[in-house]
Amino acid sequence: MVTFVDGPVRVSVPATSANLGPGFDSLGLALSLRDELEAEVLDDGLVVEVEGAGADAVARDESHLVVRSMRAAFDVMGVQPPGLRLSCRNVIPHARGLGSSSAAIVAGVALARGLVAGGSLLVADDALFDLAARLEGHPDNVAPAFYGGFAISGRDDAGFYAVGSAVDPRVGAVVLVPPTPVSTEVARGLLPDVVPHADAAANGGRTALLVAALAGQPEQLHRATRDYLHQEYRRAAMPESLALVDSLRADGMAAVVSGAGPTVLVFVDGPGSASREPAAVLARCPDGWSAHHLAVDRDGIRIG
Repeated sequence: MVTFVDGPVRVSVPATSANLGPGFDSLGLALSLRDELEAEVLDDGLVVEVEGAGADAVARDESHLVVRSMRAAFDVMGVQPPGLRLSCRNVIPHARGLGSSSAAIVAGVALARGLVAGGSLLVADDALFDLAARLEGHPDNVAPAFYGGFAISGRDDAGFYAVGSAVDPRVGAVVLVPPTPVSTEVARGLLPDVVPHADAAANGGRTALLVAALAGQPEQLHRATRDYLHQEYRRAAMPESLALVDSLRADGMAAVVSGAGPTVLVFVDGPGSASREPAAVLARCPDGWSAHHLAVDRDGIRIG
């Protein structure tokens, strides 16, 4: 018989940046900006508490994305609790290309498994990742949110997959976050069905170079982050972001649109370095935007 644990379960999940320029729908990186969540089983009812990013906009009922993800994971384990309390402290900006929805989904499935006694025996990590990717629809943000670090992910006939790849310890990122969101649906809707063969070939080469650059040759990051497939097509939805990317790249900085945008990510030396480059990028943050100098998060889901 399936039973629930006593007391609350706590998890934290990192922000993520997908694509990283040329790695469209396949590359993702976890960043040191974390949502923290807590859940416990109640005798009845549903209580949803939210503070921080998105608190004024998200639902407080069964339609909340974390709750929906928890319900899906409970279904996989063959049980639903009589009641739930969920508390979310959100730090990841919503609808800015930093993986807020993937973080919510990954947190939800992890919380549900943690609330069931012996849950890890009922649902192994790979099955939980597969569920999270199915809920999101694609794995490029889910993979680094779940496993941490840098992930190469996709889907084939066998299902979703994620393969971790090394990141040089010198690599960090500055994210420049505009005040206005752009929905992933809008950004995807601007992409053409067909692209020139030469662009696809060039993008494939840059994607391969990006994996090598992140692993140990960060001096190649500017060249490696050149995109041919998606960023230019999305300019109409985020003109200020693409203008900033153009300006930063013209000055030799490895700037890209983070995910579907509109956040701009720039690869720099990580926090704690003596380099002046992060400060130079932070100084380019437009008025009204927010900026964060972040490390690569190696952990993915943290329990407790």
